[in-house]
Amino acid sequence: MLVGLVLTVMTWPFPAHAETVRIKDIVDYEGIRDNQLVGYGLVAGLNGTGDRLTNTLFTRETLIGMLNRLGVNIRDKAVQLQTHNTAAVMVTATLPPFAHGGNRIDVTVSAIGDAQSLTGGTLIVTPLQAADGEVYAVAQGSLVTNAFSARGPAAEAVRNVPTSGHIANGAVVEREVPVVLGAGGIIHLALKNPNFTTANRIADVINRRLGRGTATVEDPRTVTVRLARRNAAQALYEIGDLRVVPDTMAKVIVDEAAGTIVMGDNVRITTVAVAQGNLTIQIASTPQVVQPNPLAGGQTAVVQQTQVNVNTDRNNKMALLPEGPSLSSLVTGMNALGVGPRDMISILQAIKADGALQAELEVR
Repeated sequence: MLVGLVLTVMTWPFPAHAETVRIKDIVDYEGIRDNQLVGYGLVAGLNGTGDRLTNTLFTRETLIGMLNRLGVNIRDKAVQLQTHNTAAVMVTATLPPFAHGGNRIDVTVSAIGDAQSLTGGTLIVTPLQAADGEVYAVAQGSLVTNAFSARGPAAEAVRNVPTSGHIANGAVVEREVPVVLGAGGIIHLALKNPNFTTANRIADVINRRLGRGTATVEDPRTVTVRLARRNAAQALYEIGDLRVVPDTMAKVIVDEAAGTIVMGDNVRITTVAVAQGNLTIQIASTPQVVQPNPLAGGQTAVVQQTQVNVNTDRNNKMALLPEGPSLSSLVTGMNALGVGPRDMISILQAIKADGALQAELEVR
């Protein structure tokens, strides 16, 4: 038995200097949001890869209902309906903000029955509803799956997912979602990564551009901008291109399963001594046949010979990790020990337990 450590290769990020980013890249504008749409429909024109109507009753009932609306009454002969060219699907789409009637949006179509493939199918007109139950778009068109499926008596080949497809510009917007910018004369900027320092830096930059007292920090996530007599769209245009230096928390994220460690630039350690060593124990068992002496009356037997080797690695070192001003000092100290990511995970946990790691340690 061999007990050891397997090390993986990891690349450490070393930011050379603080980079500025645009405000519109790190905030969301309150009230400007996407809306999720969903609908239930049928895909026709499949080459025998659709739902089996004897197994998926909802597909059969939907098909019968659609034919009845089109003037074809087969309700009395529903048992004889055995087509395999139709599949029941869920249709999903995202309605972007400021979408107007007549605009087109993309839709995704996914089988919900036992259809084997939607390749070559056509989605029949399907209303798409939002959470309020109102229809905001109508979808229809030919599917593109970028997949194929081939089966034989003893083998099967599948590429990508043939039971899910996409229709570019496959839905027409029928109803608009009203968006009122600057209601009450204010706009709220919501930070994607809440942070008091970043929020105050954003407010300072806006105040320097639009005037003192224009922006105030409500909480780590929200910055309020007072429009006064400004146009809301023009104000957002000016604010969005302003640049700030976002603040980051001192945090170490450890993924034990993958052996990955990610550290922020603000991670600090106080002086601590670390020793790292590998103990390798190798146990080998070799069967050996033992023969009795002639005329001794004994029996031939098989015995196990066990050999144990222990390697404590005399080249092990103890290193002193001094208190450093940056992330590079911590990594340099770790590399001086010759440790890999998986060993480093245990060392970081021990340093955190000792109180020398001045950062949040998150283990996943």
